[in-house]
Amino acid sequence: MRALDLSPLYRATVGFDNLSRVFDSVTRFDDAQTAYPPYNIAKSGEDAYRVTLAVAGFGADDIDIQVENNTLTVKGRTAADAGDVTYLHRGIAGRAFERRFELADHIQVVGARMENGLLHVDLKREIPEALKPRRIAINASAQAKPTLVEGSAKAA
Repeated sequence: MRALDLSPLYRATVGFDNLSRVFDSVTRFDDAQTAYPPYNIAKSGEDAYRVTLAVAGFGADDIDIQVENNTLTVKGRTAADAGDVTYLHRGIAGRAFERRFELADHIQVVGARMENGLLHVDLKREIPEALKPRRIAINASAQAKPTLVEGSAKAA
């Protein structure tokens, strides 16, 4: 019996500007379990990205953000409700979630903030100096005079 790990199929990618990755993410299976919470990924600059998650009902203390092995993981868990509340209708989802985003190489998390029920995680591509392309100057030297080994410099 083979065990298949389908978790890479449920991860979003950030920082990959590859057309095949876009098609893969569009054709990815997205059911109700993996669609919560809804999110946006926006490119906000040449090397800047923003992941925005709709996390209404969660506070900053209820959310944990971690980066490990080029994977951004956002987890949310609310405190249990007091038992003295009876809901007539409960439409605000407060269930725990875990959302993973696969990051390209050299993508760093710059910061995160909560605003109006939205969690914004700012990312930036920071390529190390050693990996950046660099221009090599070509030194053009004047033609060297031929050296005379024997004889004189007089023309014959």
